[in-house]
Amino acid sequence: MSTKSYILTDTHTHIYYHVNNSTLEEQMLRCLDKGIERLFLPNVDVASVTPVMDTVKAYPKNCFPMLGLHPCSVKENYREELKSLEQALAIHKVYAIGEIGLDLYWDKSTLEWQKEAFRIQVNWAKSMGLPIDIHCREAFNELFELLEELKDDKLFGILHCFTGTIDQAEKAIDLGFTLGIGGVVTFKKAGLDAVVKEIDLQHIVLETDAPYLAPSPFRGKENESSYLHYIAEKVADLHQIDIAEVARITTTNSKRIFGI
Repeated sequence: MSTKSYILTDTHTHIYYHVNNSTLEEQMLRCLDKGIERLFLPNVDVASVTPVMDTVKAYPKNCFPMLGLHPCSVKENYREELKSLEQALAIHKVYAIGEIGLDLYWDKSTLEWQKEAFRIQVNWAKSMGLPIDIHCREAFNELFELLEELKDDKLFGILHCFTGTIDQAEKAIDLGFTLGIGGVVTFKKAGLDAVVKEIDLQHIVLETDAPYLAPSPFRGKENESSYLHYIAEKVADLHQIDIAEVARITTTNSKRIFGI
C-alpha cells in the first residue's frame, strides 16, 4: 500500500506490455508505493486488446481500459481492424476510445486513411458517451481541422502527450480537451515547462506514456508508470504548489473525463 496521502493518476500508460511476466507486478508495486493508484491503458491495435484486458483483470481496482486504433496502426486493412475493435467494444467495458489520432512523423502517405479511421472512432465515442484519447505527432494543423469538423457537445477527451505551444494549448482547451502532460515537461530544452506554467491546472492531467518518454533523470531509458511522481513534482514546482495539490486537481480532472 502507498505511504502517500494523495492519489496520482497515470492517464496513459502501456504497462500492459509486461502482462504475464514478473515485471508487471514489480512495476505495479512501485506505482502503489508512490501513490499512483489509477492507471488508464490505451491499446494500439487488435492484437493489443487481450494484453490490455488481461492487465485490467489482474488489477481491476487500479487499471482501466481504453480501446482504439493508433494512427501508426492504420494500414490498408484499417476497416477490418476497426470492425474487430468494434466487436471488442461490444463485450468489454472501456472508459475511452484511444489511442486514436494522426501521426505524420512516420508515414504521411496514410493521412486520408488516418483521418477516416479517426472520424469513425470519434463517432463511436460520441454514441457511447465516452472521451477520446488523442495521439498527435507533427499533425497539429490537420488534427485541429478535423476537430473543428467534428466538434459538438459530445466531443471531449485528452490530447495525450501534449508538447505544443501555448496557442495550441489554448486551441485544444477551447475545443473541449484536457492536456496530457508527461515526461517532456521535465526536459530542460523542450520548452513545455514554460507552457505548462501558464495553463490552469484544471486543464491538465498527468501521464507517462510508459515505456516511452521517460522523465528526467531517466531520459533515454525505459519509462514506467511509477515515474509519474517526477512529472507531478515538476508541475508542482512550476505552479509553486504542493505535489499533493497537483495530485488532487489532476486526479479530479481524470475522474471528470473518464467517469471513474
